[in-house]
Amino acid sequence: MTGTLVVVGASLAGLRAVEAVRADGWDGPISLVGAEEHLPYDRPPLTKDYLCADECPDTTYRGSARLADEFGVTLHLGEPATALDVDEGTVVVGDRPMRYDALVLATGSYARSFPGTGNLDGVFTIRTLDDARALRGALRVGSPKLTVIGAGFIGSEVASVGRELGLDVTVVERAPTPLAGAIGERMGQALTEIHRRNGTKVITGVGVDGIVGDTRVRAVRLADGRDVQTDVLVAGVGAAPCTEWLDGAGLTVEDGVVADATLAAAPGVYVAGDIARWPNALFDDVLDGPMRLQHWTSAAEQGARAARNAVAPSRAQPYQTIPYFWSDWYSSRIQFVGVPDSDRHDVETSVVAGDHTGGGPFTALYCANDRIIGALAVDMRAEAMKYRRLIAQNTGRTAALEFAESRRR
Repeated sequence: MTGTLVVVGASLAGLRAVEAVRADGWDGPISLVGAEEHLPYDRPPLTKDYLCADECPDTTYRGSARLADEFGVTLHLGEPATALDVDEGTVVVGDRPMRYDALVLATGSYARSFPGTGNLDGVFTIRTLDDARALRGALRVGSPKLTVIGAGFIGSEVASVGRELGLDVTVVERAPTPLAGAIGERMGQALTEIHRRNGTKVITGVGVDGIVGDTRVRAVRLADGRDVQTDVLVAGVGAAPCTEWLDGAGLTVEDGVVADATLAAAPGVYVAGDIARWPNALFDDVLDGPMRLQHWTSAAEQGARAARNAVAPSRAQPYQTIPYFWSDWYSSRIQFVGVPDSDRHDVETSVVAGDHTGGGPFTALYCANDRIIGALAVDMRAEAMKYRRLIAQNTGRTAALEFAESRRR
């Protein structure tokens, strides 16, 4: 294909899209559009090293000169895309239409805010570099009490940073067991104990009734009437895909942009990263439909594949992946590969190394349809990738457990 490639989303997925087609020798013009004023930057450190380091690390992937000179990219930063016309082949950036021949959408997600906190100081979400800068500053004013609403992976990372800074930290989670929907009840309980062993107070099974404060947050009022006194409140209540601007574009938007196996959402339009919902053929026997991932690894892979398919649609290849993510809590590294699919009644979880109740390293396998579909490793860094290979090979349950037994010998 000749013509112009436009990438909407100056994110990891957007950057990998640019790099991939240039590495392949494609020499057409490329425009990279970003809603933020920042160059593409690495998000995972924002809830870890960036918050706790003595000096702010530089999380930028590439300088503007390198993007312009080496990759031949025209940058449009601080200019969000506001509309898409698939029939005309234009995307509106700011208030002007931009023509494209191939389009990659990689607009990511935004952090959900907690209702009733919009006018209060001391309340934060964390998704962007600006979010991290603001929270970093607040955590260093005196010795504030920190409360995190939501015991998911992002909220848990923030809580662990708070403890590393020596703060009094409380995590409030509405569900009886944190992360049960992501990794299952038993493993959710095991990870919750990591918080408690590190001095974080975890309140589960109770919702938040409201936020107490006049101009600044003072406490979190729980549904059972208790008040949790706080100086800094972080809402870790999830993220939603940035798709509102696509209303009326003719794409199928259902918790993300629905695409086919090649990540095509419409002729000439491909999706990548947090907004992509596509059928992953590697798990079609255990999942009820397409999946949407919010992981660093899949964003990088999808960005590259989406761009390659966009500029050469006649040679488009399907995107398949074994999902992988990691999270750092306190001194622990938590890794997951595959899919837990913990809502299914026929998923079996087996601890195959270590002791998940004793505070030490452990690995657990998830099996369904008589094959391994996932693995959770805590402080056993080498194990996750070994089981990722078994999942890719469609390894049966018995063979996976035998492999695990051989690892213990």
